Amino acid sequence: MMDVGGRRLRVAHWRLDEPSDHPPMLFFNGIGANIEAVAPLAEMLTERGFVMFDMPGTGESPDPTLPYNPFTMCWTAAQILGRLGIELVDVMGVSWGGAMAQHFALQHPGRTRRLVLTATTAGMLMVPGNPAALTKMADPRRYIDPEFMNEHFATLYGGVDKDGAAHQKDSHIGRLKPPSPRGYFYQLIAMLGWTSLPALPFMNKEVLIMMGDDDQIVPLVNGKILASAIRNSRLEIIEGGGHLFLLTHADESVAALREFLDAPSTEAELSRAA
Repeated sequence: MMDVGGRRLRVAHWRLDEPSDHPPMLFFNGIGANIEAVAPLAEMLTERGFVMFDMPGTGESPDPTLPYNPFTMCWTAAQILGRLGIELVDVMGVSWGGAMAQHFALQHPGRTRRLVLTATTAGMLMVPGNPAALTKMADPRRYIDPEFMNEHFATLYGGVDKDGAAHQKDSHIGRLKPPSPRGYFYQLIAMLGWTSLPALPFMNKEVLIMMGDDDQIVPLVNGKILASAIRNSRLEIIEGGGHLFLLTHADESVAALREFLDAPSTEAELSRAA
């Protein structure tokens, strides 16, 4: 637990005390998700440090007293990095957290090397997903009811066949802890009216956009919109991947991440570092 930015937050980090040729990864989670949901990804990226935290009212972080917005939470994330002695990071976000990752890179360009946007959008200016999936997404039973998750996993997330849904449910739901009602509501309203689209043409980072072509919540076209707006970006499409392709297609996802993050620095990056 860390008291930072006027909030008490649960922070997790991996391998920060180990030597590495790579900057650590700062990760922003999806809405309502706790640290454990993405811990397997952190454990697979063994060659680099990894930092993430539970948003207020999710996981083990206490409920927020006041609402927050992307600016204040990205400022708080920068304070966490400072407390951990980290100057430069690669930034990654999934879904709701992808919007936070975009905002962090725009708000703190000096602390951001590269950016990875996963199953996400430019904010309010987005193409909505399958109404059936969005309706079930709002149902709190997806956090606590294995039968509900087993029945609706494919509708919720896509990217798995009917036989594979039960296995993925067992793996995923065992790591989830439901957010508090206030925590979930504050995450929803944090992004009201927010969009990165006007600022994206000015993004001067190397950006990897990863999307699943069977995502029922964030359709692939949103990734194409991001790619068209960010000049130094590339779009990686996970074939058969749904909203949770980081879980269902873990090996393929990690391979794409490593290829992008470990590529030699560009002239623009070297110039900015100088």
